[in-house]
Amino acid sequence: MSKKVLLLAGDAVEALEIYYPYFRCLEAGYDVEIAAPSKKKLQTVVHDFIGWDTYTESKGYLIESQLAFEDVNPEEYDGLIIPGGRAPEYIRLNEFVPKIVAHFFEANKPVGAICHATLVLSTVRPYMEGRELTAYIACKPDVEAAGATYVETPLHVQGNLVSGHAWPDLPGFMKEFIALLEK
Repeated sequence: MSKKVLLLAGDAVEALEIYYPYFRCLEAGYDVEIAAPSKKKLQTVVHDFIGWDTYTESKGYLIESQLAFEDVNPEEYDGLIIPGGRAPEYIRLNEFVPKIVAHFFEANKPVGAICHATLVLSTVRPYMEGRELTAYIACKPDVEAAGATYVETPLHVQGNLVSGHAWPDLPGFMKEFIALLEK
């Protein structure tokens, strides 16, 4: 039976950070579903570094979510990926998201969190306390507020958690996530 991976997203999810994991998991033969606040086409965004002090944002492609957060049964999934972008800042407010994320830590299933995904991880503070992880540098205060230690590397693996700095780190991020999923 094929492994099943869940991606948590919403409008303004970073395009590369959802498309790359989605297609890479499909390529590996996994069943993949995208959950969002509601079942709909999501508007992605493209973040880039073009000389500003921070990233720029442009409109990206659309991607279909297959189910709403309220319809997710996390027990059906073998792994979880949380892409970044601006989506994490508001999907973390959804009442179902912390319960979904907590399940993966309680069951010690692989969790991949890249860029701003740490904003979602902040909703499960008991599972972040004492951990090490990386994220986009602007999220360092959020990592620390969740009780974790910010690691200044583009990629970090600790236990069941693979964390990445940003979309340029996706090849290593997905390699490590798949390695955990295949254990």
